[in-house]
Amino acid sequence: MLSAFPGQPRILKGALASLDPLAPLASVIVFQYNPERLSRTLQPLSAQGGDQDEALRLRGAPIETIQMEVQIEALDQVASGHPVARSLGLYPQISALEMLVTPKAARVVANASLMSMGTLEIIPPAAPLTVLVWGPRRVVPVRVQSLAVTEEAYDNQLNPVRARVDLGLRVLTYDDLPPASPGYGLYLANQMLREAMASLVGVEAAATALLSGGSLFQG
Repeated sequence: MLSAFPGQPRILKGALASLDPLAPLASVIVFQYNPERLSRTLQPLSAQGGDQDEALRLRGAPIETIQMEVQIEALDQVASGHPVARSLGLYPQISALEMLVTPKAARVVANASLMSMGTLEIIPPAAPLTVLVWGPRRVVPVRVQSLAVTEEAYDNQLNPVRARVDLGLRVLTYDDLPPASPGYGLYLANQMLREAMASLVGVEAAATALLSGGSLFQG
């Protein structure tokens, strides 16, 4: 007996994961709706100077930036009586995104206390390592460079219930992170995966040329 057709395949959700041991409950922000477009720009780091021997040298991984627009809404949850959505709207989701670029209040208070005691050097607080998860083949450490929130609808308590979030991300590479950082290994793993996928292009081209009786290097 044939099994029932499972219907449409399950669509994976993109996410931003903040590896912050001080806030484990706010560590994963799953996109309610996957962005329709994701724009990536790679700027190669070429060697400096006019030496001909250096023209093709690369000084490191390219500077990669990512732009995306994320839509979030709570109208259906409010209508169905979801307690958090009814009382707070989208404030929790928007706040979780804002925490990716905001120092923790406890650290601010601690630094202020150190300054009042005459400490000469105060180390700025470090942001948690943020990882963009875009399917199994793109898991990369990133830094949030820009975050623009456009609130488009409100409930009767002026809680935002529909919003658009424009995210600007910069991928962090092995040039940006120490080898002990989890992000260092994540970037290298993603690079090796891309190298493996890129090699498939050459394999496919060679197979196509051989099957058609042609040559890879036609004049």
